Amino acid sequence: MRNKVLTVDDSKTVRIIVRKAFKPYDCEILEAANGVEGLAVAAKEMPDLILLDVTMPVMDGVEMLTKLKADPQLKSIPVMMLTAEGGRDNVLKIAKIGVRDYIVKPFKEEVLVEKAGRIIELKPLSDGPAKARSIFDPATLLVVEDKPAIVQQIQEGLKHTPWKIHGVSTQGEAIDFCTKSPPDLIMISLSLPEDAAFTLFRLIRTNVKTKYTPVFGLVVKTETAPQQQAQTVGFTTVITKPIDLGELETKIAKAMNLDTSQRYFAIEGDCLMMKVSDNSSQSVIAEVATYMKPKMAEAVDAGHNKVIIDVHQLKSLHMGVIKLLVQAMQTCRDLGMQFAIVGNSVIATECKGFEDTRTWTFHESVDEAKASLSKQPALASA
Repeated sequence: MRNKVLTVDDSKTVRIIVRKAFKPYDCEILEAANGVEGLAVAAKEMPDLILLDVTMPVMDGVEMLTKLKADPQLKSIPVMMLTAEGGRDNVLKIAKIGVRDYIVKPFKEEVLVEKAGRIIELKPLSDGPAKARSIFDPATLLVVEDKPAIVQQIQEGLKHTPWKIHGVSTQGEAIDFCTKSPPDLIMISLSLPEDAAFTLFRLIRTNVKTKYTPVFGLVVKTETAPQQQAQTVGFTTVITKPIDLGELETKIAKAMNLDTSQRYFAIEGDCLMMKVSDNSSQSVIAEVATYMKPKMAEAVDAGHNKVIIDVHQLKSLHMGVIKLLVQAMQTCRDLGMQFAIVGNSVIATECKGFEDTRTWTFHESVDEAKASLSKQPALASA
């Protein structure tokens, strides 16, 4: 649900600044030019936050605040006072009436948003229908780790991705980084001294810019206490050391809600290409299986009825791969798609050892598979 923010100020310029400050967030901005109008709008709209100027004509901020807090229906609405430099002491005096915070004019938009974000939940506003981010899109990852070897290991292990991975070693450096350029994902060593990992996590969650940023914990597998603490306070997930970089990449993609289908599926000419790389871990197999039917149906809908299943990079066969290939072939038959398999000699030989796979035909190259498909009669869908 959208937050309603009521700005009560006789300065049109200030109201414009307030509207501009909250523009990136899912907020409805309501306006009033004095306390009388402000009370009327508050009673009608029940805003989630009121930004209230102190000095105004007709009814000033102090009188409006007093009336607001005396009204049983309105008294629970949080109020942040806006005042000129000379009115700071006055705000402190009226704080006892009931204000959540105050800000001195002129103010910076980011300071206003930061303070408001401590009172109400500010969700970033997306422009139109959300475009799925791809695994091939750039992203910024921050690793907060006092052991340089771990940072280097992550940077080396993920260097094939378009992600920029920055390493810092202290809580202070991490806060500075997040303030200047909020990352897309943060990894924090749970072994930082003096419980710094959990202090940093709380700071990240109270900053409106990083409130929803996925945060991973890094810890040695046998250190169960910090793992449990991280899960309790709300870390997105915990990665154990030594780090399985394939698993880490998969979890990063999932946490950032990235579309990874392009790693396995692509249209080439009149064919849908389905590729299984040499990394055929259970998580990869599950990922391919999740995308498979929708991608094949999407290809059919676009007028493509040929599929090339490319497993030539596989170094060995296991039941997970066999089940995936059986599922792929059956989906092709169900959708009336022609298919051909590209594999290497090792995989072809291993298939001869299983009853269900001994009759499979493998082509040595994609071109050979395409040539074979052009000669096949079209399949009828089930």
